[in-house]
Amino acid sequence: MKHIPKLTPFEIGLLSLSLVTVIGSSILSKSDVLNALASAIGVVALIFVAKGHPFGQLLTVLFSVLYALVSWKFRYWSEMITYLGMSMPMAIFSFFSWIRHPYEKGDGEVKVEKLSKGKLIVLLLLTAVVTVLFYFLLKWLDTPNLVVSTVSVTTSFLAASLLFLRSPFYALSYAANDVVLIVLWVMAAIEDFTFLPMIACFVAFLLNDMYGFFNWMRMKKRQS
Repeated sequence: MKHIPKLTPFEIGLLSLSLVTVIGSSILSKSDVLNALASAIGVVALIFVAKGHPFGQLLTVLFSVLYALVSWKFRYWSEMITYLGMSMPMAIFSFFSWIRHPYEKGDGEVKVEKLSKGKLIVLLLLTAVVTVLFYFLLKWLDTPNLVVSTVSVTTSFLAASLLFLRSPFYALSYAANDVVLIVLWVMAAIEDFTFLPMIACFVAFLLNDMYGFFNWMRMKKRQS
């Protein structure tokens, strides 16, 4: 893996704001260290993913494990299964895909790929199948907030797949997933206030993913 890229002043500001938000919410809610650590690693990962650098995928692997543990504590089986069984493996696959497809030799930035109609059709069909299968699996597991949890699986699968395919639209899919997860963790925090950091986490994720889409579109224009 190539050198870790330097962050722009805007990116440093966005990262700092995100970290202050998630750590501050942890202190406010007297949450445990695991919630705060997962959130902090997650926002750092997103900055490097937004820059198209493979290092972000390695951090995503670590975040997936920690977030799955947080989800397990509240019996959000959809999140636990999704991140351990899908997001983590996809981050590993994406890491190797990205280092094999740099924009320029010797540069850490990934080459942005245009999504073909054929790939899009296959991806949408797979997303539909995954959604149906997970709905019945989560229903069998008696998952809290079943419908919202199922939608979370749908958006996560779509986003992780687009990230593997090196499409800028991964960020919009993750942004949609962030909105779903904000709703999901608001429901959890109503029962247990210590889950407040997870709400702050995905609010910060939403800001980072919107920046990710902007930066990837800028990368695509520059590379072409």
